[in-house]
Amino acid sequence: MKGYKDMKRKVIFLSSLLIAVFLVGLTLPASSEEQLGKIVIAHRGASGYLPEHTLEAYVMAYALGADFIETDLALTKDGVFVCIHDIYLEYTTNVKEVFPNRAQKDKHWYVADFSLDEIKQLNVHERTRANGIAYFPSRFPLSFSKFEVPTFTEMIELIRGLNKSTDRNVGIYPEIKKPSWHTQQGLPMEEALLEILNRYGYNGRSAKVFIQCFENESLKKLRFELGTDLPLILLTWETIWNYGGNAKPFTSELTEDILEEIATYANGIGPHKDRIEVNPDLVNWAHERGLVVHTWTMRADSLPAQYRTFDEELHQFYIIYNVDGLFTDFTDRAVQFLRSWPSLEK
Repeated sequence: MKGYKDMKRKVIFLSSLLIAVFLVGLTLPASSEEQLGKIVIAHRGASGYLPEHTLEAYVMAYALGADFIETDLALTKDGVFVCIHDIYLEYTTNVKEVFPNRAQKDKHWYVADFSLDEIKQLNVHERTRANGIAYFPSRFPLSFSKFEVPTFTEMIELIRGLNKSTDRNVGIYPEIKKPSWHTQQGLPMEEALLEILNRYGYNGRSAKVFIQCFENESLKKLRFELGTDLPLILLTWETIWNYGGNAKPFTSELTEDILEEIATYANGIGPHKDRIEVNPDLVNWAHERGLVVHTWTMRADSLPAQYRTFDEELHQFYIIYNVDGLFTDFTDRAVQFLRSWPSLEK
């Protein structure tokens, strides 16, 4: 009976969000990408409103008008991709309660130590710090409702199903997390990822997908060894970034020469927004080499001190810095901004 009630609650919740998709779909204009050449990437779904990396967060991001919906991927012990930001489970699920004795010596509960059946027993909640306090206290309450960890195929089928029923073409933006570490665990990610994408029709340079990763060697494997022509994005961190085994400060390491090399295997870069603030020329350098720039992460409830409003930050990056897209926890705010962009420039 409990399982039936849980399923009924989930169906009601998803049905409500699907109604929202329909209603929003009646009023949304052509996508930001089609209208303006700029994209809105829903960071971990509509994570400003619902727990990240849940089907509910993905469908809400869809309803709010995202051009692409991001998902992070880790592999279970039995080799199934699940949607979760970390290779650990404890920051976004109740794994400590359900499997209290399964932590490693470093006190982490690793996704790779659990089967899919075990992970499906967990409840997902808002991201917390190590002390159990929510990162963003004003967001969805920790103890409310019931969410589960979705698989990558569940996420894809949701988005493709909505594309069919709403006649939109929203893309997916998967990140493979720590692929070299996964390979060490006997769980290589790259070939398995391409098999799933191919199965669901994501083929060729024009496919509505970007594959992102912090590890350049993984992207090179995808491009040269496995021969994919899908769009690839190299992510870079904000302070120290290990590129080719050499840790360098962000103020000096993303040079034009390095961008030339990145352009031999990637279609774009995903720099932390602080890199662009320090060196706005980075965007032009990338564009000159045929690389798109998708920066991260814009949060209306965590605004940098130099900006008075969220729209001001969006204006700085979309219009002044001229990035091609950005990741945001608040899809609706970025979509609304881009819809008003022409009037802002008059």
